[in-house]
Order: sequence, then structure tokens, then C-alpha cells
Amino acid sequence: MFSTWLVHMAIWCLVHAVTENCKRGDMIASTDSVVLPGSSITLSCRLKQGEQCKELIFNNSETVLAYGRHTFSCKCKLNGKIICGIDIYVGNPPDQPGNVSCIQYGRDGNLTCTWDKGRLTHIDTTYVVQLTNETECLHFAEESMNPKYGSLNLTKLNFESNYTAVVAASNRLGNASSLPFTFMLIDIVKPHSPTDILVKFDNVSATNCTVLWQDQQRTQSFRLRYRPVNSHSWNMVETLNSTRYNLHDLKPHTEYEFQVCCKFHPSRGMWSDWSTFRIQTPEAVPSGLLDVWYKMRDMDSQTQNITLFWKVMSKSEARGKILHYTLTFQALNQKSPRTTDVNITTQTHFTRVLPKMDYNIMVYAHNSKGNSSPTSIITDLSILDLPPPQSISLTPMGNSSIFVIWAPPIESAAFNGYIVEWAKTCSPEPHLNWIKFPASNLSTIISENIKHDVCYDINVFALYRNRAGRVASARGYSKQEAPSAGPQVYTAVKGDGVWVSWEEIPAHQQMGCIISYNIYLQKKNSEEGPKVYVIHKETSRNSFLIKNLQRGVNYVLWMTASTMVGESPVGNEELVYLESSSEWIIVSAACIFFGISACICFVQSVKKALCSLLSVLMPQWYRKAIPDPANSTWAKKYSSVENELNLDSNQFLSYFSSFEEPETIEVEEVFIKREPVAFKDIPIFNNIKTSEGHDWQTIENSFEKQESTEKNSEYKPLAPSTPDGDNYKCHLPYLYKKVVLEETEQIQTVSEYLTNPLTDMTVNYLPSNILSPIMDTNEESNEFECKSFSIFPTTSLLMPMFSCGAKLTLDAVKIDCNSFTD
Repeated sequence: MFSTWLVHMAIWCLVHAVTENCKRGDMIASTDSVVLPGSSITLSCRLKQGEQCKELIFNNSETVLAYGRHTFSCKCKLNGKIICGIDIYVGNPPDQPGNVSCIQYGRDGNLTCTWDKGRLTHIDTTYVVQLTNETECLHFAEESMNPKYGSLNLTKLNFESNYTAVVAASNRLGNASSLPFTFMLIDIVKPHSPTDILVKFDNVSATNCTVLWQDQQRTQSFRLRYRPVNSHSWNMVETLNSTRYNLHDLKPHTEYEFQVCCKFHPSRGMWSDWSTFRIQTPEAVPSGLLDVWYKMRDMDSQTQNITLFWKVMSKSEARGKILHYTLTFQALNQKSPRTTDVNITTQTHFTRVLPKMDYNIMVYAHNSKGNSSPTSIITDLSILDLPPPQSISLTPMGNSSIFVIWAPPIESAAFNGYIVEWAKTCSPEPHLNWIKFPASNLSTIISENIKHDVCYDINVFALYRNRAGRVASARGYSKQEAPSAGPQVYTAVKGDGVWVSWEEIPAHQQMGCIISYNIYLQKKNSEEGPKVYVIHKETSRNSFLIKNLQRGVNYVLWMTASTMVGESPVGNEELVYLESSSEWIIVSAACIFFGISACICFVQSVKKALCSLLSVLMPQWYRKAIPDPANSTWAKKYSSVENELNLDSNQFLSYFSSFEEPETIEVEEVFIKREPVAFKDIPIFNNIKTSEGHDWQTIENSFEKQESTEKNSEYKPLAPSTPDGDNYKCHLPYLYKKVVLEETEQIQTVSEYLTNPLTDMTVNYLPSNILSPIMDTNEESNEFECKSFSIFPTTSLLMPMFSCGAKLTLDAVKIDCNSFTD
């Protein structure tokens, strides 16, 4: 045992072995606790005195490759308890620090040195900055724990001294030092940036300004640079020794960026960071000329329409925000004094209807500073020959652009250029997209406001003294698909055919340029394929007439639209049906019949004549619906007072014995005009009240009164006037005989009806004690007659009077029976 221990001690002394002492034993490594990658380690383990373990488990040797900490342990095999363990660290020695630099921010700031550490060591490494000058040597330990870069804030140094800085690095595996970095403090001090930058412009010029700034560090040198915000290149002003500078030739109405920096010494030291300031220069009077052309067409023999177009000025020419455009029209053929018509618009086009003569037109652009120089257009009515360009063709480019090519006009007229304009097909807006070309250009690629799946109308004009000649047009697209929806179709029968009309497919669903419409017509429930009518877009006016269709046949009609790519889905379906001749005859006869019937109902004289004719020819049909008395107020109240009416016999006899004889009244003669009259039925029931307060039904014959004619008519006595009224009674059997005959035909009991053919009668023939006022007007009679008229048989009209059980005794009844006996 002792000899083994001596061997371990010898190995440790030779190779700097490391031992880890534990409570139950020790573990020894053949190397130091920090090694390089790839090192081989021999391990041993021993128990302390008094510890029992027959067999120990541990690795005798190990090669470590990975960086970082490696832990090795020794265990007892019997119970698995750990006897001891040891940690071995793998890392690198430090690299030489590089890129050593020192800087101080501001005259009164602290010095800061930085360096690159090189590769990672993976173990604890110490960095120290050694700073020396002629009189002293200072050491500063690193405070930053950044693994790649080191930095250290030093104390305030002497501004006039020369210093040398060296960075030393060391760890368990080695050490390294940087190259010396020598400096004076004035060389490494970086001033703070200038503050309070201000730009002042002259009142009379938008292109000249003065830049001012503030400096509170006693710096001696400055730099100034400036540029438009949308530019990438700077205009530099070097080595200034004051805090202001005058600039010239700036662009009006342009946003500029100004930057200023400084340093302490003109030839030594560091420049500060840039201070930045942005400002927009003021506006100036527009400097450019508007590029104007026009179209002219005759409205009639006395007036003409002139439309002018121009482009928006470039920003450098506008030199401000264009507020509006001014157009002046001066007639050239007008006798003195010539008047000038002034017009203002905010658009880039203007239309005016003027008398037919030549004009001098001036166009100005206006901003807040004034007007631009005018562009002059002189119209000339003598220019008559304005041929269009030839052979225009379009090629889709597929990248939101269209290639346009054309040939010059055939005739050799003098022209000074071309206009290519375009707009979405069927767009209500004027052609605001256009390009002007010199006469030598015969092709272009248009891409402004060009989108996929949109159809465009593209026009090419030749310019004759800035006037657009006749147009050469074509339709084109950049990229297109089949329409995403079909047309909305409508139909109207016209003669032996059908007139088909349709609405344009919405622009966003056309998906390109439609070249044709397809109308499909098929017999309903037919196995035959539909007949197809193809209508080309150029000849279509959104309508089409299909002729020679079969009458009495149901058709189904629908439409689609097509582009060069394909056909749209089916639109809505319409059912088409042409009525046959027999159906027209039936419909016409029905219309005539109902028209005549309506006339009869509303013409009083015709209605009366027809009623008279029907009463003679078909009396069984001429019966009017008479209201059922069972629904009267008396009938409804009768049931509620029935018990009161059923009194015992003694009371009834007592009551009857005390009943007074009815009053005898005199009856006057009734005169009736001897001329044919139409039978009329008038409601005969009115409410009266008995002495007991009960409501009873009385009979009253009221007829249409003709007071104006009665006075002038001849009347004869109906019957002799007698006090007892016997002459009236002789006529009663004839009336009631007719009532009884019709009663036998009734199935159910109805209230009493009374038919009286008289047109007039004398009222007040009932006793005065039971007579109630009777309200009967011509209006009510006419209304009843119109509503109750019917030419169809109705139920029987007459039933026994007062069949409900109660009885009404009439003292006298006056009836004209002549109409029944004649």
C-alpha cells in the first residue's frame, strides 16, 4: 500500500497531477484541472482509512475533446455509492488582442478603450489594460464580460500627454499581449454634435438660404452637407470655422436634409456625429410651359366644341403646388374691341362650346406665387384634312403593359406629332391617360395605369398644329381571362319572334375584352341541342331579334359572353312563349265581354233598361238578394225577451181585455201613372217601438220617387176611397196567393219578403201609435239596387210573415194589385 502511494505522488510531481479529496476517498487525475482539447487523462481512485468497498468503478483513462467542464466519478460497485469525483476543464489559451482603440466623448468625458479578444477560450481569462506615459504606468482590469470584444472606461487623463496602451490577456493555459497603441488625448476625443440647426430663406428668393447652428465645446472646425430628401448624393461644404453658412441655387418647393459636424482641431482629432435637420424650401413661380393639345368638332352650323388637354407639370417646373389652371379664349375674327373669356379649372382638361370662329387660347398654371408663362394654341377652321394614323396594332406584354405600333397617315399632310391615349372600355371618364410623341415615333409601350384582366380602348391621333386629327382605335389588354359572369338577359315577344336585350357585364367581371355574345335558344324539355346565335361585339347594340318562332311552344333562352381566352358561365334564363291564334281569340272575347259588363254596371240608364228587359224575358232570373230579417235587431232581441212574452193566461187575458181598439184612419186615393215601369224591390223592414218598449218589424213599401215628373203626369184612381177600406182587401188575395205559391219551394224558413211593383205610394197608412219615422232616400235605393243585381236564380223571396210566433196585426194595408191582374 505504501509503495503504491509513493508511485502516485511521483506521477503527480512529474506531470502536475491534480487530486480531489473527498470524505470517503480521493480521486487523482494525471493532468491539470484545465487542459487543451484532445488531451488524454489517466484517473485513479482510493478509499480513505476505515472505508469498506471490495470493488471500485471508474474510468482509468479518458480523452477529452469537447470544450467546457468534464466530470469524472468513482463509485462502489456493491452499493453504488459515490466515493469521490473530479472536474476537468477543456479550453484554449487567449489569442493576442487586436484592433486596440481608445476614444473619449466630449472634452470632459472619460476615456474608453476597446479591443477584439479573438477566439473563445471557454475558460476564465483575465484582460488588463496597461496605460503608460512619460511619468506613470496605470493598470485597469476589464469590466465588460463580452466574450468577443473588450472595453474599459478609464479615469480622466492629461489632455496634452502622449499615452501608450497595451492589452494583456492570461488564463491557466497561457497569456498574450496586444501591440502598443500610442495616442494623444486630442487625437481620440470625439466632440458632441452641433445643436439647434436653423435654416432661414430670403424673402425674395426660394433658392437661397442661410444655415445656422450652435456649438458649446469650443470646437474649431465644422463641416456642412445637404441634399434633396429623394437624392442619394450629398453636396459637401468642408472645413468651416464659423457656425453659419449661406447656400444658393436650391430647388423651390423641395424638401432638403441638412447635416453638420465638428472637431476640436482642424487637422487632428475626430469628427463628431452628424446633426440632421430637414426643411422644405418655399414655392416659386412656375418655370415650365404646359404641353397642350386639343380636339375640335362641330356641334351645328353655328357652334363648335373645343376640348383641351395638358399634362401636369413636373415638380421642378411647377416649383410649388399647382392650385388651378387659367384658360383665356380670345376670338380672332371678332371686330374690335376683342373680348377675352377667362375660365378656371383644377382638372387637366377643359371643354367649351363656342361660336364657330378661330380663337387664340392661352393656358396658364397657377400656384401660390403666381402664373406660369402661357402656352398659346391658335385654332384654325381652315384645316379640313386630318387623316388618321394607319395600321394600328396592339400586343399584350403580360407585365401590366401593352405594346402599341402604328404607321403614319397615308396622305402627306403636315403633322407635328402623335397622341396615344387610353382608358378602360366603357369608362365614363375622358381619356386622361395619354402620351405625346414626336412625328418620328411610330411605337410605344404604355404601362401607366394598366392592369391585368381589364380591357382598354386605345386611340392614336396625328397632331396638326396641336389639333388632334381623325382617330385610329383598337381594343387591347395586358392579360385576360374568360368572363366570370354571364350577361343579364331580358326578352319581349314581338310578332312571330322575340326581342332579346341584355345588360353589359360589370367591368370587374369581364376579365378582358369581350369579342362576342352567344344567345342559346332551346325548346323546353327537348332533347335537341340549343340553337346558338353569335353576335359580334363590334356589331352588337345589346339587343337582337330572333324571328320565325313556333307559336304555342315553350322556349328557354340564355346568354354567355366570350373573350379570346374562353366563354363565360351561363347568365339568367328566360322563358319564351308565343300564344297561338285560338288563344288570342279567347282572350280578346273575354276582354270584350268584361269591358261591356263594366260599362253596364257603371252606366245607370243602360243598367235600368237591361233590368227591365230581364224582368220581362226571364223573371225567374231577375231576383235580387234581399237581406235576411233573421239577422235584424228585432230578431236578435226577440230571443232575449221570449220569456217575458210567454206570460200566464190570466195576465195575458187581463192585458188583452184592456187593449184598446185600433185607431181608425181615413185612407186617401192613390194615383198611379199608367205607363210601363220596371219592377223594383226595396227593403221593407224598419224598426218601430210598441207601447211596451219592444222593437218590432213593420212593413213599408218604398219606391223610387220621381217628384219632378209626378207633378206633370196624369193619374187615375187606383180604387174608390171608402172608410172601411174594403176595396183594398179585394186585392190582397192576389198578392198573398203569389206569396204562398213560392213558399212551398223553400227548404229552410226565412224571414218575410214582400214584392211590390209600385214605383210610388202614399205613406202614413199605419196607425199613428205604431208608426215610426221611415228614412228612405234615393241614394240608398240606388245603392241597394246596384249591389243586389244578379242575373242568376236565387232562393225564394217570400215566406209567411212573422213565423217566429209573435204576430203583428195591421189595421189597414194599401196594395196596388193592378200589376198582378193586368
